Amino acid sequence: MDKRSGNSLEYYSFDQGGISSIPHGFFTRNGGVSPKPWASLNLSTTGGDSKDNVVENRRRIFETISKPVETLYDTWQVHGTKIINAKKPRGLENAPQRADGIITQQKNVTLFMRFADCVPILFFDPKKMVIGIAHAGWRGTVNRIAEKLVLKMVKEYGCEVGAISAGIGPCICSTHYVVKEDVLGVIQKKFPIDWKKLVSREKEQIHFDLQKTNKLILEKLGLTDISSSELCTACNTTEWYSHRAENGATGRFGVYIGF
Repeated sequence: MDKRSGNSLEYYSFDQGGISSIPHGFFTRNGGVSPKPWASLNLSTTGGDSKDNVVENRRRIFETISKPVETLYDTWQVHGTKIINAKKPRGLENAPQRADGIITQQKNVTLFMRFADCVPILFFDPKKMVIGIAHAGWRGTVNRIAEKLVLKMVKEYGCEVGAISAGIGPCICSTHYVVKEDVLGVIQKKFPIDWKKLVSREKEQIHFDLQKTNKLILEKLGLTDISSSELCTACNTTEWYSHRAENGATGRFGVYIGF
């Protein structure tokens, strides 16, 4: 991935694969106005940061990517599998809908989501000119939100699965992502053939690999162009927010994809 900067902000973009041909970025936590513990480019008020700070941080991001903030389409992320087809910008005066996936073909819409360990997944079909973004925590991952988003692109816009490129962004690595026996049971049920590839046991702890799981889901669906960042949010809290590594006292970093 390439690390880029602008207006004192820093963000990463894929420099290879089909996803690299569409504007997108994973913004680090640096360059904003939020105080500790959300310091400093926090994009969510759910942890206690003020709305004014979040609005200013969002403004700085949209200024950096040279897009009007009015093109924004984001959601209230709830660890589900609902996917919205955004036909127009959300409208800053409107409350966001509850959903964890968004697709669009509209050139005046910029898709945007927030993360702090969960997996950001970006999608692009250069033939139909359709983009998408998904938020995949462990629930979204095992319930295959990545697959559901691709199938939504196929249904709504006639995309071909093999033409779609995907990019899996910074998220928590398996070393830092420990789950309990009940979650292991869900993983075994959802992935009866492959679950042993996706989890490991170390010192009586169960580690779940979210990035590998989402990549496997997309590969089995038929995607061949999948880029992975290999960046761990919990390993580097100087650049990323991490709900696990910071014990919940943290913010959310912003991810966008647009035209």
